[in-house]
Amino acid sequence: MNLDELRQHIDRIDEQIIQLLDQRASVAVQIGAHKQGGDSAIYDAAREAQILRQLAEYDTTWLPNSALASIFREILAACRSVQKPLQIAYLGPEYTFTHMAALQQFGNSGQLISCSSITEVFRAVQREQTDYGIIPIENSTGGVVPEALDCFLDSQLLISGELYVPVHLCAAGRCALAEVTTLYSHPQPLAQSRQWLHENLSGVAIENVASTAVAAQRAAEDPRGVAITTKLAAQSYELEILAENIEDVPTNRTRFFVIGNHDTDATGQDKTSILFTTAHQAGALHAALEPLATYDINMTFIQSRPARGRLWEYVFFVDIEGHRSQPRTQQALEALARQCPLLQVLGSYPAAE
Repeated sequence: MNLDELRQHIDRIDEQIIQLLDQRASVAVQIGAHKQGGDSAIYDAAREAQILRQLAEYDTTWLPNSALASIFREILAACRSVQKPLQIAYLGPEYTFTHMAALQQFGNSGQLISCSSITEVFRAVQREQTDYGIIPIENSTGGVVPEALDCFLDSQLLISGELYVPVHLCAAGRCALAEVTTLYSHPQPLAQSRQWLHENLSGVAIENVASTAVAAQRAAEDPRGVAITTKLAAQSYELEILAENIEDVPTNRTRFFVIGNHDTDATGQDKTSILFTTAHQAGALHAALEPLATYDINMTFIQSRPARGRLWEYVFFVDIEGHRSQPRTQQALEALARQCPLLQVLGSYPAAE
């Protein structure tokens, strides 16, 4: 076929795709009607995780799995929105990594609502001002986000899902690197790119700001300023990207939680997050964790936080493999509850990897 014939062939394929997508949306509307008659959530993290995992089983010639996953995330988001447009609170402002995480998880069909703090995200979901929230929980080099852990202590919200977003930073501004007099950055990306800064902007005045997006905004207002920011923020503020991937650790990434008011069904590849306290005595933590070993439960994360109002006492946050509904996990949690003054299951959800 010549070029014109190939393009006509593409047009016919596109028509078929559109018709199939419309059929899919029609079925999604029917599913939404069934959900409204019961207690099912519009956002079904377990079902969506299963759909995305099934993509790896398809033998495609040209499209890699990552491309299919990106396409299907938008399809899922669009079909979800015809059931009910969801409102999603996230730690703002726009163009930050949390904003990127919200787009990755809920696509462009959801209504994203920027919040000034993680606490405000929790409040928005608790007060049912939004359907779900997206919060950062830990960074692979910077560690946990203390505010997020503390918020779970005062909340009954559940973790509905998790996702990881790679942390790629860029230096962006409106002048050459040699002309820069002020560097704008949030403290965390500043710490994550020290080697590049030492080699390229040593001695430049540093001004700490609230986020990577604010850094880009300030650099846009300063003809001799540069921001450590995301590529999305740099493009949005029409900055020239002076250097890309300036982070010290190329594999650096941030883990995010989706929080809401609904439990998530088991998928076969799940995690469960819990928090608990222990008695203030020798061996208490060992005794609390012993049921995990007894029932062969793998622990993937543990972090302690001071118990507010009780000197030298701590709350422990733990992630384990498995779903709370599975008999082995259920037995381990019941045994753990007998050992601990407080045990709170924060949710079971599809593992992101």
